[in-house]
Amino acid sequence: MSLSLRQLTPSDVDLLREIRLEGLRLSPEAFGSTFEDEEFAPLEKYLGWLTNSQVFGAFDGPQLVGIAAFGVFTGRKDAHKGWLRAMYVRPANRRTGVSRLLVQAVLDAARTRVEQIQLAVVSTNIPAIRLYQSFGFTQYGLEPRALKHHGIYSDEILMSLRF
Repeated sequence: MSLSLRQLTPSDVDLLREIRLEGLRLSPEAFGSTFEDEEFAPLEKYLGWLTNSQVFGAFDGPQLVGIAAFGVFTGRKDAHKGWLRAMYVRPANRRTGVSRLLVQAVLDAARTRVEQIQLAVVSTNIPAIRLYQSFGFTQYGLEPRALKHHGIYSDEILMSLRF
């Protein structure tokens, strides 16, 4: 595996859409959106992500194998905070260090722009929780029944990291 990491650009919009849809299809419990909601969404939706936030992509050669997004809250009172969202690594590339590279890229981008970064992770996703904890994220809350998909509820753990 020859991993490389870079911020995605508008020219990567098709790759972003493809991996996002895969994540929604294979791990529906992990995201606030659904495959059904995004399957026919216009490319402009993903172009908006690429222009309004920083989306990092991990590549194994030419193939995009993982993504993570960073953005800054825009309110007058919460612009000191950022978020990590849309984290997804293809199943074949898990446990290879891809996730660590993506989280580190987000933290490197965030460190110079915000005082703290927040995320939400489904409470049953123990590998992700451990990953975030290894970077120093701590739980500050739990939202019971935060997500509901096909009649199944998922709690979300709310985590943050202060710089």
